[in-house]
Amino acid sequence: MKYLLHPAAEKDLSAAFSFYLEKAGRSVALRFLEEFERALGVLELHPRLGTPTRGRRVYPMRIFPYAIIYKEGEPGLLVLVVRHQRRRPTGLGSAN
Repeated sequence: MKYLLHPAAEKDLSAAFSFYLEKAGRSVALRFLEEFERALGVLELHPRLGTPTRGRRVYPMRIFPYAIIYKEGEPGLLVLVVRHQRRRPTGLGSAN
């Protein structure tokens, strides 16, 4: 199974990589990318492994506090967001 990155997910991945590169160094930033690829490899083999939510699935990365939000489809997985698990998504106001 193949995967595609939505432009928003590409931006998220790039921002996370840049953060780790600046704050922790090249080896940690590269380890982040390796963990992302490992998680996608698991999802390619077992696409229903993530927790279903609102027509999408969420799969947490192991070592880093990020989750991969994706949809199953043709020709494979569509990665929608690479979300930090401890930060509030931007653009959302407070719930009333």
